[in-house]
Amino acid sequence: VLFGPGGVAEGARPGLVVVDMSTNSPDWARRFAERLAQLGVEFLDAPVTGGQKGAVEGTLTVMVGGREETFQRLLPVFKAFGRNVIYVGPVGYGQAMKLVNQVVVALNTVAMVEGLRLAKALGLDMEKVAQVLTGGAARSGSIELYLPKLLKGDLSPGFKAAHLKKDLAYAMEQANRLSLFLPATSLALELYKKMVEKGLGELGTHALGEVY
Repeated sequence: VLFGPGGVAEGARPGLVVVDMSTNSPDWARRFAERLAQLGVEFLDAPVTGGQKGAVEGTLTVMVGGREETFQRLLPVFKAFGRNVIYVGPVGYGQAMKLVNQVVVALNTVAMVEGLRLAKALGLDMEKVAQVLTGGAARSGSIELYLPKLLKGDLSPGFKAAHLKKDLAYAMEQANRLSLFLPATSLALELYKKMVEKGLGELGTHALGEVY
């Protein structure tokens, strides 16, 4: 898209700003910025979180890395679809922040799925389990978004398991580079890899229980 035949770089002109809203490696974001800078083009990495619902309702959280002056210039554009638009630092920091977000999302989802498995095995009323989990310290975005779907047997994606697996792989790549020990994240990545290997990658992230 950026550097291939017919890509953005091919028709770029000085003064253009490229905004990458995908989830990627911070290292790739910096490489993209360096190559585009040679053409006089600025680069912002601006991944989002908030899921399909946030995109439809214009309430996404946008985390933006790049030159702050450029961020301020494009702020009205970001606010058109984002409720929380946050400048997080230089190029690559948007992607770094998104990877942190995805680690927390994944671990919350694993905890939800395993908690529900335990609740079911103990014979608890699942509607009452939902009341407790959404009303106390266990409450999270994953619980609020996906617990109602799980109770209805709806495994359709708000965010696909294959995409979360990709994001966790980027997160572990950074952790390994920094010699960080993240055992829970490593386990979450293995679980989502198993989903993809079983042909379940197009299901929602909350369908993780299908591999247990």
